[in-house]
Amino acid sequence: MKHVTFGEKAHFMGDDAADTLLEYARVISATAEADTVTLRAISPDGNTVDASYLLNAHSVLLVESTNSHVNPPDNDEAVQEMRDRISAIRRPASATASDQWDRAEQEIAESL
Repeated sequence: MKHVTFGEKAHFMGDDAADTLLEYARVISATAEADTVTLRAISPDGNTVDASYLLNAHSVLLVESTNSHVNPPDNDEAVQEMRDRISAIRRPASATASDQWDRAEQEIAESL
């Protein structure tokens, strides 16, 4: 379990979710882009909540270890989605020609 502070709000979440959120924030800040992610977390009053984070180059995010033994909320899908987004930024897909593009190019070439 980790303690995640974002702005003036703090939540508890599983190690994997907190570490992946921090890594995604780092990757997003390097691209000068922005994105949002929503994770299940435990609020300071003990309630399980959906916490949405707006990540950009100016995000202030702190992830700390805790000695809490509370079971963290499930974030497997959100963690996988962040990992997929990180991978897409680090290794963008190559552009490939589609049939539609080839026909459009052919029509232009024929009209010249």
